[in-house]
Parts: sequence; C-alpha cells; structure tokens
Amino acid sequence: MREGLTTLLTGSLITAVTHGNVHDLSDALGVLKDRESVARRLLESSARHSFDPDRELDWDAPFEDGKWFWPPELVSLYDTPLWRRMSERQRMDLARHEAASLASLGIWFEIILMQLLVRHIYDKSVTSAHVRYALTEIADECRHSMMFARFIEKSGVPGYPVSRLHHNLARVLKTVSTTPGSFACTLLGEEILDWMQRLTFPDERVQPLVRGVTRIHVVEEARHVRYAREELRRQMVTAPRWERELTRISSGEAARVLSLAFVNPQVYTNVGLDRREAVAQVRASGHRREVMQTGAKRLTDFLDDIGVLRGAGRRLWRSSGLLA
Repeated sequence: MREGLTTLLTGSLITAVTHGNVHDLSDALGVLKDRESVARRLLESSARHSFDPDRELDWDAPFEDGKWFWPPELVSLYDTPLWRRMSERQRMDLARHEAASLASLGIWFEIILMQLLVRHIYDKSVTSAHVRYALTEIADECRHSMMFARFIEKSGVPGYPVSRLHHNLARVLKTVSTTPGSFACTLLGEEILDWMQRLTFPDERVQPLVRGVTRIHVVEEARHVRYAREELRRQMVTAPRWERELTRISSGEAARVLSLAFVNPQVYTNVGLDRREAVAQVRASGHRREVMQTGAKRLTDFLDDIGVLRGAGRRLWRSSGLLA
C-alpha cells in the first residue's frame, strides 16, 4: 500500500521552480519576477479557470454507498493498531468526520488569509494588477469557504472548529504579522491541504462530491500558491533583517500549531473511539509522520531555498514534525 501511495504522491507533486540558496542581494534581485507581470498572468488564468461551486457541483445527489469521504491512506489512524481493529464501516465513518474537520480547518485558514491579504494591499495602488489579483484571490477564498461549509452541512456531521487557544493565537497573528510572515503562514495553510487534495480528486474510491470540491480547490489554489511564493521570495530579499528573522520564528511556530490542529481530536470520540488512545497512536504512527512530511516537503524545500528555515525557526519546524 505504501508503494502505491508513494507513486501517487510523486506523480502529483509540482516541480520546484528555483534551485540553490539566495545569499547575495544583487543575485537574488536577478531571479525575482516582475510583480505586475506575475499578477497579470494570474488574472488571465483566473478569467479562464474559475468556478462557482453552487452551479458546478451537484449538491442534491445522494452520497454513494461504499465510497470514502477521504482516501484511507490519508486518514490519521491509517496503518495503526487501532485502525486494524476498526470495522470497515467505522473506518469510513472516521474518514467522513476527518473530511469535515479538514474543511473546518480550511475555512479557518481562509478567513485568516483574507484578512492578511487585505492588510497587505491596504497601502498599495488600487489600480495595480498586484492589488487586483489579491482582490480576485479574496473572492476565490470567499467561495471556497462557503463551499467547504456547504460540504460539512451536506455530509451530516458537525463542524470542527479549532481550539479556543489556537483561535486566539490566530487573532494575534492577524494583528501583528509582518508581510513576509503573512505569506509564509499562507503557504503553510495552503500547501499541505492542497497536496492531499491533489491525491483525492482523481481517486475513484472517493465520493463524487468530495472529488468535485477538491478539484475546484486545487485548480484555484494553484494560483494562490504562485502569488504567495513570488511575494514571499521578494520579501525575503527586500524586507529588513528583523522582519526576516521574525518570519523564520513565526512560521516555525505556525507549523507547530498546524501540526496540532490538523485533525480535531473530537472526531475520534464521535466515531466511538477512545480519544486518548487514538491521539497517542496517531502521534506514534510512522505512516502518519511520512504523510505529513511528504505533504510539507515541497513547501519546506522552497522555504529552505529562500532562507526561511534557519536558526530557531528551523528547530521549531523540526519540533512540529513537518520537517524531516
């Protein structure tokens, strides 16, 4: 099973667009792309490939018996002793609850992202392509959040908000985050879930509605990731040293929070499992660690390439379990 998953993972990764570490300012400026040119290309792509989930997806169709709500290999307990004791029905029920938990997490991240983007463009020219694309992305994220919420309601399970602690930590982040810190956290929130969704939408074992939701999200998020990567690369060259150092630490702390919040532990209780035992087995699972690190690898390679994964920040990333 792991070999099949590895093949699937390899096929769905996008090749990194940069190589080598950036140390010298003049060299780095040579590899930066023009901000307006990038934004204009993303606006053109948005005009060709944007979706209205309310019209694009068949929300009235019943779910199909025997199909998963999330690929089993990506369910948190997969390949643990507890998983092997669970019935197939219980495994599929856990997948349904985890899909709702991830959709809830996605809404939380997107609400944060929208506020960070508004802060980013507040002092910039409203007629620039860069600002117009940011507003286009905000519109995308509004549709995604409504799509995820409608999916949770359709799935017949509760929403799974993050803990009060993490909710309030994000409140602080939205208030004090620097521009490079905002884009680093944006990529953290987008890329791991996006990687999982790239495995989900072509998987015929999965419910058609879930595949449709993830397909829309993957197509539109590819533009968001490009926008954030280009801007973060620019910021790590042009921002003051204190901002770059703060970005290293804040992104590492955000990685630690994400690793804890990725699946709400209440899902285990709601499918009849012992919550403490389930959480302990997920933490001890080599398969789960491999999934999360593989999902984060494209991001961590990029962050390492542009100088984010250094010093105390790198140690925080390692403690999160997302950096091998």
